[in-house]
Amino acid sequence: MTELNQAAISAEIAELHAAYDRKRAAGMPPLDSPQIDFPPYRSSVLRHPTKNPKLVDPETIELASPAFGHRDVAAVESDLTMQHAGEPLGERMTVSGRVLDGEGRPVRGQLVEIWQANASGRYIHQRDQHPAPLDPNFTGAGRCITGDDGTYSFTTIKPGAYPWKNHLNAWRPAHIHFSLFGSAFTQRLVTQMYFPGDPLFPLDPIYQSIPDQAARDRLIANYEHDLSKPEWSLGYRWDIVLTGPRATWIEPEGSDA
Repeated sequence: MTELNQAAISAEIAELHAAYDRKRAAGMPPLDSPQIDFPPYRSSVLRHPTKNPKLVDPETIELASPAFGHRDVAAVESDLTMQHAGEPLGERMTVSGRVLDGEGRPVRGQLVEIWQANASGRYIHQRDQHPAPLDPNFTGAGRCITGDDGTYSFTTIKPGAYPWKNHLNAWRPAHIHFSLFGSAFTQRLVTQMYFPGDPLFPLDPIYQSIPDQAARDRLIANYEHDLSKPEWSLGYRWDIVLTGPRATWIEPEGSDA
């Protein structure tokens, strides 16, 4: 069986988006959530939920679930460039924004975690074995607590693109994974932040699985010069909206890219 190439995947994406545009023109409201069984994203067809969610007692789950961490969140954990003896390689940047509800009110005191590839597009994970160099001074994970105004901020390295084997010559755009917790472990939301102008956007089935362009655009951070620190880092701003028509896309359970 011949492996599908990018042209074939792109043709599938274009056909699905054209069908969505026709439905929108006929009066269907916009869809700002991803298609969990989006065919160009090959593994989603096999792994997406097919049954109604099972209702469980959240307090019972928390008796056996992982803890948020082994200690309170320290300020240094938000700086991913200071976690080792040496400095990591790559373009240093500051990523900041606010966590808001659908009415624009700040969501304070929330645990925000990030994880990402290094500047070469490599994760420190046993399943990531593609031939890009690891950086001994970059682990790629950090966390912080939102302030009273809902603000979070991280100092990190811009991640590189990486191959992911969805199809022949498949590459993921550079991105940072975000995880947000409410007041319990069972209240967890996961999403991704992208960077402006990435040429891989049209080619990526995960990004393109969100039918509506306006919803896709809400995943892209804005370069903000006032956030850039002289002689130190470039600044990107990305607000996360939890509810309402301007809500940020949240990954369905089971997504791993």
